[in-house]
Amino acid sequence: MSSTAGGGSTQTGTTAGAGQRLGFKPGMVIQELGWDDDTDDELRIAIEDTIDADMVDGEYGNDVDAVVLWWRSDDGDLVDGLMDSLTDLVSGGVIWLMTPKVGRPGEVDAADVAEAAPLAGLTQTTTATVSKDWAATRLVTPKQP
Repeated sequence: MSSTAGGGSTQTGTTAGAGQRLGFKPGMVIQELGWDDDTDDELRIAIEDTIDADMVDGEYGNDVDAVVLWWRSDDGDLVDGLMDSLTDLVSGGVIWLMTPKVGRPGEVDAADVAEAAPLAGLTQTTTATVSKDWAATRLVTPKQP
């Protein structure tokens, strides 16, 4: 299966093409939050290659098309982290929540993500395995009636 903008999941464990699988395109402004020594540099490079630019950090201060949020179980309150991710996100933008895969240090229980997302005003749509150690969960703001 492949990751799509509308939902689904992928079991691919390589970072090759990860930026495209996450729906990123050249010229998009992607904000990266939660970077640390344990993040996947190959995945980061794949995303930057796809957008043909560097990702911006939390100090950017302008609108961004998407957010890549690296999150571990000991990073604090996930709802707060998700709310912070919404600060610069344009309407219709996407948050890709990157969490360590099951069995890896800092893994985040899927139930915690499912509980935190609606509390932050988000809907979980897609999960994807994007690298050897990290999984991605696509979160969007719900459509307004």
